[in-house]
Amino acid sequence: MNTAFRDVIFINDLTMFRSWLIALGIAIIGSNFIEDIGLLGEDGLRRQVFAPIAAMVGGYLFGIGIVVAGGCGSGVLYKQGEGQFAALVATFGFAVSLISSMHGPLNPIVKALKSYKVSIGSGEEAVTTPALWDFFGQSMLIKWIVIAVVIAIIIVVVMKGKPFSAGAKKGWAWPVGGAVIGLIVIIAWWASYYFGGQARGLSFSGPTVDFLMFILTGNSQAPFDPMFNLFGIGVLTWSALYVVGVPIGAFMSAKGLKEYKLTAPRQADELVKVFFGGLIMGFGAVVAGG
Repeated sequence: MNTAFRDVIFINDLTMFRSWLIALGIAIIGSNFIEDIGLLGEDGLRRQVFAPIAAMVGGYLFGIGIVVAGGCGSGVLYKQGEGQFAALVATFGFAVSLISSMHGPLNPIVKALKSYKVSIGSGEEAVTTPALWDFFGQSMLIKWIVIAVVIAIIIVVVMKGKPFSAGAKKGWAWPVGGAVIGLIVIIAWWASYYFGGQARGLSFSGPTVDFLMFILTGNSQAPFDPMFNLFGIGVLTWSALYVVGVPIGAFMSAKGLKEYKLTAPRQADELVKVFFGGLIMGFGAVVAGG
């Protein structure tokens, strides 16, 4: 996310942005498809309420936090696997802010920002968790027409990057990387429901809190995820375990590409900077809803 939008702004390079669009398009189609055929239970994708003020304020703060911390929620986790100590400090700030915003003194501010909500329709037929297509109607046909329009726009932008002739200097070519991530997103929606009881997909805010609460108290204290006992040590959610998998996967990738290297900032103020970046990012994530 960070690289995709940063490269567009600073070096006028849409490569990573197009890769992100591929992942997004595949995820939109696949996740809605498995929801429609009933693979995600009654709650489906568990769409959130539309709180525009919270979304804009939280998203803006999250963006600032990403830049200061040097990566988004997933970014600081995978950079740990590459050996970056600053990413570990940023993750700690991220987790502290998440817990403070979800369960601590910052929670009243979060609730105030989220208090203004927008629904579609009125009365018993009101849609309190609207998706984009709900602004045009609630039928299945309208839903997939809107999705088709979105995908068509994505295809136009992606094709300008000539994805079928793209090569790779190392690892995967950008179209392949985007496609693989999109497929993983779909699998994660199903896996989080099948193994965790609630579809959460590739969320990082809540699962990071689940993991840290398990480390600190022995109990993830998740509000909705069914929890299980880990070898008698304590109870945690499936999602908390998948957060652990991110730096492990990044470590394996970095080793395979011969890019693993333990690094730390030469200046102490850089660690302070990324810690506060993590704090800003965590609060913004909770306010924005993820």
